[in-house]
Amino acid sequence: MKLTDFKALTFDCYGTLIDWETGMIEALKPLTTRVGRPLSRDDILQAHARHESSQQTWTPQKRYSDLLAVVYKRLAEEWGVVATPQECIAYGQSVKDWPAFADSAAALHYLKQHYRLAILSNIDNASFAFSNRKLGVDFDAIYTAEDIGSYKPSPRNFDYMLEKLATLGIGDKDILHTAESMFHDHAVTTRIGLASCWIHRRHADQGFGATMHPGDMPKVDFRFESMAALAEAHRKEIRG
Repeated sequence: MKLTDFKALTFDCYGTLIDWETGMIEALKPLTTRVGRPLSRDDILQAHARHESSQQTWTPQKRYSDLLAVVYKRLAEEWGVVATPQECIAYGQSVKDWPAFADSAAALHYLKQHYRLAILSNIDNASFAFSNRKLGVDFDAIYTAEDIGSYKPSPRNFDYMLEKLATLGIGDKDILHTAESMFHDHAVTTRIGLASCWIHRRHADQGFGATMHPGDMPKVDFRFESMAALAEAHRKEIRG
């Protein structure tokens, strides 16, 4: 299997193209600085992952910005801190400030010359618009949790994406799904037989950060530590 075998790259966005963990840590500071005990970066991210995943299961049709506001409230309760409704809402709107990884825009610009590019993300449309500006590329298709009415790892999100990509003339075998999250993405692609590329952003860190543990480690077809490394591997393939 080669990277040049595919016609389309479908991307998870947050954790893969946008550095959501750094964004979360910064946006949670009004809360975490008031907690009466030390919290490590991983303590914060793992607690966030628990509450976010739970809330996505209970309220799959809630917009992500509104869902994040609930996550903030649940974290405040867990850590014994009083949070105002205004703080919760502000956290829900913080996605607009989450930074892109330094290599994302350049890699996407290069890959756009060789593939059709699509997003499959647990996000709402308004929040993604801010992130898209940071990524600096026009995606051929954007499929959000708000569009679909559920959150990954629900397989219906992938079913929706595959159905819609088919209308663009892109079949299942044309697609390489590219993502960081083992829980949200690669566990599903393993089950449904979709080729996958792991952008292992957390290669220098322990654990799974802002995502839940996937259980048995899923299968992936390619692994790179950055988007820049993916783009360079493609360059080498086409040079022969």
